[in-house]
Amino acid sequence: MTWQQPSARERKAILDRTRSIAIVGVSSKPSRPSYFVATYLLSSSADYDVYFVNPAERELLGRPVYPSLDALPVVPDLVDVFRKPADLAEVARETVAIGARVFWVQLGLHDDDAVQIAHDAGLDVVTDRCLKIEHARFHGGLHLAGFDTGVISSRR
Repeated sequence: MTWQQPSARERKAILDRTRSIAIVGVSSKPSRPSYFVATYLLSSSADYDVYFVNPAERELLGRPVYPSLDALPVVPDLVDVFRKPADLAEVARETVAIGARVFWVQLGLHDDDAVQIAHDAGLDVVTDRCLKIEHARFHGGLHLAGFDTGVISSRR
């Protein structure tokens, strides 16, 4: 396989050209990372059209939740996946089938088969990265979330 994780500059470019995001595996439980990412992406900090995908949910944060990627009313630019590694290859196939441009797998998740499927289809592929953290990192929001920005300053 010739795939390599995109560099920071490449990840920023992916996020900058993205206009719509589908979150696969989103949960209505506020304690879940997918819920936190969903609320962030709907905030004024991020300017994306966001769609939710989970066959077990009907509505989340006042928005409809779709049972599958092919049930979405649009083709999202980026598919952000919160599913267990054993499910990632199937989600990659679905992502390719609907014509999305980016297959993004959340922090702590990776599957070589899923990467191969998406990469071979010409998609940008990012794994083991949190979309919210990456967006905040590139758009000056990490300090607002309590993360160490690496800047030492006495200014508030």
